[in-house]
Amino acid sequence: MSETIRLRVKDLDFNNHLLFVRAGKGDKDRSTLLPKRLDEPLKAQIALVTALHERDVAAGYGGVYLPFALDRKYPKAELALGWQYLFPAADLSTDPRSGKVRRHHVMDEVLQRAMRVAVQKAGIIKPATVHTLRHSFAINMLLKGTNIREVQQYLAHQHVETTMIYTNVIRGMDSTAESPLDEL
Repeated sequence: MSETIRLRVKDLDFNNHLLFVRAGKGDKDRSTLLPKRLDEPLKAQIALVTALHERDVAAGYGGVYLPFALDRKYPKAELALGWQYLFPAADLSTDPRSGKVRRHHVMDEVLQRAMRVAVQKAGIIKPATVHTLRHSFAINMLLKGTNIREVQQYLAHQHVETTMIYTNVIRGMDSTAESPLDEL
């Protein structure tokens, strides 16, 4: 969840259909797949972020928190569109680290609420969370024959054994056994 809400505009590579996760699981950077069907909705989101950012800059704000002392290395980067959060908060707030007024990313509760609404609209009766999407991604990739090492990289698992847990789930899904009751 935190990987999603902390995405920056520059983390999307539409040409190669990659999404870059910075300081994600295990505090590591990685790339993962960016579905082509999300191109248009994400480009629309970037247009919203651009308009919001332009208003913030015009009002004397527009800066964003930069990790790892990048603000000292690149003093103007905090105002660059690429560094803006893909999912910005609705309101400006005071950054407790610097005392600057800036726009942060949405809180995780916003994403959780959106997921609950989507699950209800889809008529899904099983419990499903944002993390469920991660599990579904892994299972679907493995069912399609993606190499387990590749799935391991997409999920940022340190050990392949962690990824192999999903193979147990798959074994239960592709059972060809039939109940004797069905033969009556």
